[in-house]
Amino acid sequence: MAMALVAIAMMAQQPVITFEKTDHDFGKINEADGKVTTIFTFKNEGMEPLVLSNVRASCGCTTPKWPRQPIEPGQTGEITVTYNPNGRPGRFTKTVTITSNATEPTTRVTIKGEVIPKPAKPVDNYPVKMGELSLKSREVNMGKVLNTATKTHEIEYANQTDHEIAVAIQPAKGQEKYLDAIVTLADVKPNETGKIQIVLTPEQGNIFGPVEGSFIIIVNGKMESSDDFKVLVRADVEEDFSKLTPEDHRNAPILDVAATVNVGNIAAGKVGKRTVNLTNVGADPLKIRRVLNNSKEIRASINKTELKNSKSAQLKLEVQTAGLEAGAYSRQLTVITNDPAKPKFIVTINWTIE
Repeated sequence: MAMALVAIAMMAQQPVITFEKTDHDFGKINEADGKVTTIFTFKNEGMEPLVLSNVRASCGCTTPKWPRQPIEPGQTGEITVTYNPNGRPGRFTKTVTITSNATEPTTRVTIKGEVIPKPAKPVDNYPVKMGELSLKSREVNMGKVLNTATKTHEIEYANQTDHEIAVAIQPAKGQEKYLDAIVTLADVKPNETGKIQIVLTPEQGNIFGPVEGSFIIIVNGKMESSDDFKVLVRADVEEDFSKLTPEDHRNAPILDVAATVNVGNIAAGKVGKRTVNLTNVGADPLKIRRVLNNSKEIRASINKTELKNSKSAQLKLEVQTAGLEAGAYSRQLTVITNDPAKPKFIVTINWTIE
C-alpha cells in the first residue's frame, strides 16, 4: 500500500500535457491556394517541466513545428501543423504524434479536410514537348486487335506558342503498309489544336502477335533523329477465328510440339543446339505465323512456315552461353499459328551451364 502511494505521489509530480483540441477540420481547401496551417495549444498541468522530445507527422505532406525549450508547470505551448495540398486532391486525414516526458508519454493530434483540385491549365493537358509542338502523349497502346480489323486512335496536339507551327508525319520504314498516321491540321495557329489519326491495318502487313511501330513528328519542316520526336504504337494482333464453321473446326490444323525442350548440359562459353519438330496433326494446312523470341540467349529459326497434314517443320535452337554463369536456365518461345485451339503455344527451353 505504501509503495502504491509513493508511485501515485511520483506521478503527481510528473509533467501532464493537456490540449485545448486534439483534432482540426480544415473543411474544403483549394489546392491552388497552397499550404494551410493550424495551431494546437497545450498546457503543462503537472508539477515538473514538460519536454517534447519528438513531434512526428504521418506523412511528408504534413509539417509540425514545436517548442524545443521546457514548458514550465502551468505554462502553455503551441504545436504548429502545416499541410501541403499540392498534388493531393480529395479528402485527407493526417496524424501528428507527440512524444514527451509527460505522464502520458505519447499523444496524438489529427488534421483533416478536403482538397479541391486546381483547374487544369491548357499547358497541363499537353505535357509532351516536341520542339515547339505540345502533345497529350507520345505512346499509344491499341491493345488486342483482330488481324481482320482496322483500328484507329487519336493523339491531340496543340500550338502553345505565339506563332504558327507546321506539323507533318514521317512513318518508320517497313511499316507503311499496315500503320498510317495523318495530321488533321498541318498549319497550326497559336492556341489551335489538331489531332494525329493513327490507323492500324494488320491484314495489310500480314502481322501477328505483339507489334511495335513508330513515326516521327516533323515540326516546322525539321526532321529530328532524336527519340524525343518519336511516337510509339503498340498492339497485340490476334487471328480472327470467328467466321469458322463447325466443319472448319473439325478440319482445322492442329499443332503438335513439345511444351518443354531440354538442351542439356552446355560447357561455359559454348553453344548448345537442339532441333524441335513442329507437326500438323490436323486436316487443313498449318500456318506458322511467327516464332516470338524475346531471349537474347536463344537464336531460333524455322525451315517451313506452312505444313500439310502429317508434315513437320524443324525449329532450330542455338543457346548462347557467353557471359552466363554456371547454373540452370529456362527461357520461353511463343509459336503463333492458325491452330484455333491454341493459336499461341509456349515452348519452354531449359539448359544447364557446367
